[in-house]
Amino acid sequence: MKLKNKVCIITGATSGMGKAVAQSFSKEGAKLVLSGRNLDRGNALAAQLPHSVFMEGDVSEPSYNENLVKAAIENFGQLNILSFNAGMLGLGDVVNLPETLWHKTLNVNLSAIFYLCKNAIPHIQKRPGGAIVINTSIAAFKSFPNHPAYCASKAAAVALMKQMAVEYAPDIRINAICPGPVDTPFLWDSAKAFKNPDSAVEDAKNATLLNRLGTPEDIAKLTLFLASEDASWITGSSMTIDGGILNA
Repeated sequence: MKLKNKVCIITGATSGMGKAVAQSFSKEGAKLVLSGRNLDRGNALAAQLPHSVFMEGDVSEPSYNENLVKAAIENFGQLNILSFNAGMLGLGDVVNLPETLWHKTLNVNLSAIFYLCKNAIPHIQKRPGGAIVINTSIAAFKSFPNHPAYCASKAAAVALMKQMAVEYAPDIRINAICPGPVDTPFLWDSAKAFKNPDSAVEDAKNATLLNRLGTPEDIAKLTLFLASEDASWITGSSMTIDGGILNA
């Protein structure tokens, strides 16, 4: 029960890594505000997890983030932890990428972090043991074809994490995780940027030192560690979890 009596907002909770984080946090005793865009999946997940509510919406909208914080306070009386998992690819090279898609990708991957933290941090500061974990990507450090908005937004998210870690210490620990290729629908969508999507995923797997793709559960374990008191002396860190691909 590493998160007993903790209230957490989890974005991108209806599938993939975010869903695994929600399930992991729930098993450890957390009370959850689940965020996502799929109403049916969100309601189904909330029904499965005790002490959880789901709010459908778009994290790129400032008012929606404000409402997520209100939901935490109204339903559970406090807020302790944020877990960011919502993401958008915005595929296309710089010349051909529509400006609207560039802005939307940065809004989802970067501005949404600012919007939620802006509303949440004053509440998190009220109690000890607050934590924020931002799911970024190895794309913050390694470039991929046809991913300019994604790479730029993930690098910026790491920089924002580091700045907030300085700003809000010692009240809140703020860290980022940087996954490599994780076997989710998001990975297969990302592979569409390559000439042969199937071989791109296989190449990514073979490029890892551990010769396998990551799983959502791998990501959830690290997220739980950083959100819990087990990581009480860790803040301002960006931790790669990539099967060793950056070192291959």
